[in-house]
Amino acid sequence: MLIRYKKSFEKIAMGLLSFMPEVTDIRNLQDVIRQYDADPDWHLFLWKEEDILGAVGVRLEGGRAVVQHVSVNPSHRNQGIGRRMIQSIRLHFKDQCEICADTATETFMEKCDEESASSQL
Repeated sequence: MLIRYKKSFEKIAMGLLSFMPEVTDIRNLQDVIRQYDADPDWHLFLWKEEDILGAVGVRLEGGRAVVQHVSVNPSHRNQGIGRRMIQSIRLHFKDQCEICADTATETFMEKCDEESASSQL
C-alpha cells in the first residue's frame, strides 16, 4: 500500500533512498529529504506491507509527474514491489497529469511498462 511520507518516517525514507546510486552520499541524501519536506511539488511515498519496504519520489513540473526516485529494500527485491509502487503512482496521479520518468528511473519504468504490456496479452 502506498502511503505519504511524513517526518516521522525520515530515517526509514533516508535508508531506502540511500540504495539509489545518485543519493548514497549522506549530504546529498539529507538535501533530497529536505527538498521533499520543503517543496510542495516534490512528493515522497512509501510502500508499506507489514513493514515499509520501498520508496518512490515524484516531482511535479509542467503538467507532468516525474518519477525521480524508486527504491526497494534489497532483501525484498524481485518480488514486484517496485512495479506495484509505479502502478500505484500511476493511479494516484492519473487524473492530474502525465506520468514520466527522469534519467535515474527511466530504465526501470520502461521495464515496468514492458511487463504490464506482456501480462495483458
